[in-house]
Amino acid sequence: MGIYTSSVIKSFKHDGHLHRMWLENWMLPEALLHPDHAAESMMVLINSQTKIQEADGKQWISRIPAVSFFIPGQWFNVVALLEEHGVRYYCNVASPPYRNGNVITYIDYDLDVILLPSGEIHVVDQDEYDTHKINYHYSGVVVQKVEEGLAILLDRVRRKLPPFQDSLVQEYYQHWKMSGGEA
Repeated sequence: MGIYTSSVIKSFKHDGHLHRMWLENWMLPEALLHPDHAAESMMVLINSQTKIQEADGKQWISRIPAVSFFIPGQWFNVVALLEEHGVRYYCNVASPPYRNGNVITYIDYDLDVILLPSGEIHVVDQDEYDTHKINYHYSGVVVQKVEEGLAILLDRVRRKLPPFQDSLVQEYYQHWKMSGGEA
């Protein structure tokens, strides 16, 4: 069935400075990927009470278990948060993921989409994106890719296309927990 491997997720800003790191994540073995996820070569990582380090060095522990989805070539990533009242999806509009060994990196472009368990959809941090677009001198290509990524992401959210499937998120998390929550 495969073994879960330890991974680190690093988020950067456009100017290259570190934004945030999730230090303890477990990569789902490819053999356990749902066919819809395997078809897009998704990287699925699971964490629970992971240590998170901010750019300023401060560290804290996440309280909510999460299943993260990274799709090669897509300008967004998806974090499914397993909360008491259901799955809340927090989606980052970001550069496509880059994987080097056990480290996944991406550039966070500030815009976020939140899908609540009730089905409500919110696009947040537009002001932060607008400020950083000027401060970091986003090129026309980057602006175009960010806008396309947001449009594709919103379409997936509205149509409940992968990875917006609560049952699969729960299944991945439960399998990981039953495997011992690690390797």
